[in-house]
Amino acid sequence: MEFHVTIDPSDDAAVALLRELAGRGEVMVPVHGPGTALVLGGARSGKSFWAESQLADAADVEYVATSYYDPDDAEWVERIRLHRERRPSSWRTTETVDLPAVLAADDPAPVLVDCLAVWLDRVLFDADAWNDAPGWREGLRSKVDALVNAIRTTRRDAIFVTNEVGLGIVPATPGGRLYRDELGRLNVAVAAAVDEVWTCTAGIARRIR
Repeated sequence: MEFHVTIDPSDDAAVALLRELAGRGEVMVPVHGPGTALVLGGARSGKSFWAESQLADAADVEYVATSYYDPDDAEWVERIRLHRERRPSSWRTTETVDLPAVLAADDPAPVLVDCLAVWLDRVLFDADAWNDAPGWREGLRSKVDALVNAIRTTRRDAIFVTNEVGLGIVPATPGGRLYRDELGRLNVAVAAAVDEVWTCTAGIARRIR
């Protein structure tokens, strides 16, 4: 019988229990190999925690935050604070949407991009896609193509976190449907470019390619 278990390494009781169970069977830790990986999951699925755990032993990690820091959005500020507190102090944070530049850098440190869903939101906003500005689709395709090419040619180990939005209800607004469709296309393009694809459900990570 096979079980997939994800625990918080700071939970001493859970760690002790897992060690006891490990003595009674074979434990296989779900880890990604060298190269590039995409991890998909829904909201609060554990995808970011899993991605961070894959690099927990690395002394130097470049954490790429794609979100925009808005001090007037208290809920978003709290989310960012929790993410920051969870990361090791030795990790460095780069706040940018220029992912090709990060992937092209001559830097041996692994990269964790969290997340592509927010990256897409900012690219769509900058292109004025919500108002159907002329040429926004061509601009988006150019950005996605550049990202995909950077993933295929990078020498850095990199993990990309993204949201899986194709399993929920159809959004009620045209803007919501536009975003869902474009994120689905982005996920397909990135999944084809990376070495591994993982999915995370209820804290359980599983490699699907």
